[in-house]
Amino acid sequence: MNDATDYSISFAARPNPLTLDQAAWLTPPTQMVDTEALIDVPRMRAYRQNRLRDEIKAAGLGAVILFDPLSIRYATGVRNCAVFEMHIQAGYLFVPAEGPVVWFDSAPGRFTGAQLETIDEIRDDILPLSYMFGGPRVAEWNAKWAGQMKDLITAHCGGENRVGVERSAGIGAVQALAALGITVVDCAEPIALARKIKSPEEILCMNQTIAVAEDGMTRMRNHLVNGITEQQLWSHMWQALIEGGGEWIDYRLVASGERTNPWQQEASSRMIRAGDLMVFDCGMVGPWSYGADISRALHCGPGKPSAEQKKLYSLAHTEITHNKALMQPGASFNEIIEKRFVQPGDYGDQPYPCLAHGLGMADEYPVIYYPVDGQFHFDGELEPGMVMCVESYVGRPGGIEGVKLEDMVLITETGNICLSRYPFEDTLLTTEY
Repeated sequence: MNDATDYSISFAARPNPLTLDQAAWLTPPTQMVDTEALIDVPRMRAYRQNRLRDEIKAAGLGAVILFDPLSIRYATGVRNCAVFEMHIQAGYLFVPAEGPVVWFDSAPGRFTGAQLETIDEIRDDILPLSYMFGGPRVAEWNAKWAGQMKDLITAHCGGENRVGVERSAGIGAVQALAALGITVVDCAEPIALARKIKSPEEILCMNQTIAVAEDGMTRMRNHLVNGITEQQLWSHMWQALIEGGGEWIDYRLVASGERTNPWQQEASSRMIRAGDLMVFDCGMVGPWSYGADISRALHCGPGKPSAEQKKLYSLAHTEITHNKALMQPGASFNEIIEKRFVQPGDYGDQPYPCLAHGLGMADEYPVIYYPVDGQFHFDGELEPGMVMCVESYVGRPGGIEGVKLEDMVLITETGNICLSRYPFEDTLLTTEY
């Protein structure tokens, strides 16, 4: 392991350390080269694990026990059957505030873990905590698992019996730990706080995913013709993701014509017709398990967009352009909400669920809500190293179509940089709004 203090924001692979501002403009090479610096992956892994340990200590915990595949990858770099393990609990990771990181998994995961400097001990006495594996003996497995964890807590937590466990462990596992005198809390907060600030290496990884996503956007744009179905069109995004070494797409948010209003209707077998708007949100977990979350709207030709289509698009474009400028270091969420762009008339009556949200390994903390969602609102402050997705949906209640646009913005020490580069549609933009 690298020294716990040696993870300041820099880029060790270059003679002169790379800053966040510089990393934001680069898409790292994926081929083997000896003339260009590649991502310093061990440094990135050390940065992430040390940030997590800092938050474990700040929360007053002796350790966290992780089950979510993205949490495990963040803490160690291990990748093993992530989608499967999101709904069938299998591998798990013990991360103490100080001391050895211990990984429990099946043979493929143990092989991967053995290659990583972030893992100190690999165990094969795994006890998958799902009913699929345990059946009627799952309570017995939970008790044995709790005994495993108590032994580790006793050995490595310096007498601290308060530990964080991810909810995906299941209530039976939590109850079994509690029965052994362990105080269990939800570890979502320290994980979220650790992940919110990205290093330059993480930004380079996100740029790689953005490049894959924008490849998929180009493929979709090139295949957008009268008669193609929404599902057929969406398959081109998936193809780009798979070819680019990515993981998965969180949802099937592709809609056309009247299915664009209201927003968040998933892809269907509807045929896209000439004159329709086609709107999508890529929501991708790509290479390195980092996210790209970009939304665009396109017009299906032949023919020209209508005046109403241009108005919807231009109002959405104005909103994210205005709100992106508010994403400044030190800006409070309340300040951003107060200064946000306000849509005219009933064009703002069906807003997106949030004004902006964090992104790293998929969607992350924090979320900045519109005032209408005051029941969920919390204040906070933007910090350098955050990546925020700025959102807009414009569609009148009862209207035929709507437009969803979204860009990714990196907060730096001096301002912000838009990471998503895919252009907007000149044919849909008008200066009237």
